[in-house]
Amino acid sequence: MNQNESKSHQLRFAGVAAGMGSGLTKVAVGHGFDTVKTRMQCSPAGTYRGALDVLTKVVRHEGVLALYKGATPPAVGWAAIDSVLLGSLHNYRLFLLQNGMTEISPSGLPRLTLLSQGVAGLFAGWTSALVATPVELLKVKLQLQSQKAVADRRFKGPIDCAKQIVRVQGITGLWSGFTGSLAFRSNFFWMFLSFEVSVDAGFFATGGDTISTGAANFLSGGLGSFAFWAMAIPFDNVKNRMMAYPYPDPYPRPSTALQVVLKRPSFLQTARTILIQDGMAGFFRGLTPCFLRAFPVNASALFVYEGTMRILGAEQ
Repeated sequence: MNQNESKSHQLRFAGVAAGMGSGLTKVAVGHGFDTVKTRMQCSPAGTYRGALDVLTKVVRHEGVLALYKGATPPAVGWAAIDSVLLGSLHNYRLFLLQNGMTEISPSGLPRLTLLSQGVAGLFAGWTSALVATPVELLKVKLQLQSQKAVADRRFKGPIDCAKQIVRVQGITGLWSGFTGSLAFRSNFFWMFLSFEVSVDAGFFATGGDTISTGAANFLSGGLGSFAFWAMAIPFDNVKNRMMAYPYPDPYPRPSTALQVVLKRPSFLQTARTILIQDGMAGFFRGLTPCFLRAFPVNASALFVYEGTMRILGAEQ
């Protein structure tokens, strides 16, 4: 293996390692917000008056730890998801850089254009959907269980949930909502494009008497997350409704006959149902907790990602 090949492998490994750190950071900072969002999106109209009402009722009736229902799948899975998302992002960036989708930077070196940064984010989002869909499916089903006692819940945990899904729907049932996940994750185009826009525009200048590079990454990542959620929230609603199905009806017991009844709803069918039942406002359920969660979660995650890349010498 020559020196260039060794350096290339090192860069690719750095992207994966940084992604794992980013994913674990997201779980630690943001899962409680995510539980509130999921309850708002998937519960029948009139169940809650808003994000604060969800939070109050969950804590009062189920305990504060209920905010972390379904945390195990993302605690394990988001490390893998962000490893795939940000690892593939890094590799797509390298591919686009090597194939001339560049411009000359102020330092005189070639760098990716803003459009290329968005395209790399788009492809990375699609790639990560393969891993993200089953993880998010288990998370959604566990978050929607309102019973305080574990013994009263339909699913006793993520492994039990996965087993029951496979018994009723087959192994492909773990990818229920995949088309919704693809549509939702397409919006990483806006996430990484806006991140680079804020960096390139010098909104958070670094060096001298200004803020550090890490702080600039933190703030740019937080603002990028607002752009992401502003575009992604309608698709997130559709995705989570697809994954929650047949909620609020109970998930059926394994039975051959019920496999026909539990035919997965399509993306368009789910979107049409939301529009009929809730109007256009139904596509924006959960936007408040999304925005409250977005800045700290994504700012912290991108801070960890970019910091890890710098430590491993791969930020360029």
